[in-house]
Amino acid sequence: MKPGVRALGVAESFREDDSTLAGVVVRANRVVDGLSFSRCTVGGTDVTESVVDLYERLGREDVRYVVVSGIALAWYNILDMRELARRVDRPVLSVTYEASPGLEAAIREVFSGEDRDERLEIYRRQPGRDPVVVNGETVYVRAVGVDPTEARDVVRAFTPEGGRPEPLRVARFAARAGDALRRD
Repeated sequence: MKPGVRALGVAESFREDDSTLAGVVVRANRVVDGLSFSRCTVGGTDVTESVVDLYERLGREDVRYVVVSGIALAWYNILDMRELARRVDRPVLSVTYEASPGLEAAIREVFSGEDRDERLEIYRRQPGRDPVVVNGETVYVRAVGVDPTEARDVVRAFTPEGGRPEPLRVARFAARAGDALRRD
């Protein structure tokens, strides 16, 4: 991948009723060249809109990929990857770090009625996860707007060491710092 290709990594940090979302633009050569914040509701249904807001605040047409840490942010605030990709007109990847049977049983256990149905509807629209081995570690990738081969290549290109892509690693630090500042 060319060194100037950019990915927007999105991660979150929450403690109470809202979650701090951080978006960090990282080039494939590991240079950070953009940062944006947004918020979403813990246990809500607004994370997709919040990530769109974060992307639009950056005003960066040079971002080629949006990479999000998971799809169930802020306590089951389910990201609609397809809607996000449509709204930002970029491929969207979601990366998780553990094998699991999925979220459907947990959503059914935690929510009821319309809250459960809405989350399940969004969750079921998302693509399946594909395992990707990167630097000897396995991560699980969902992708919209790119085929599995390109998704794998993107994750590997943006992961210089370990199993966490650099845009997500830096975004996680930024989200935690932003969240801590708001709490002080």
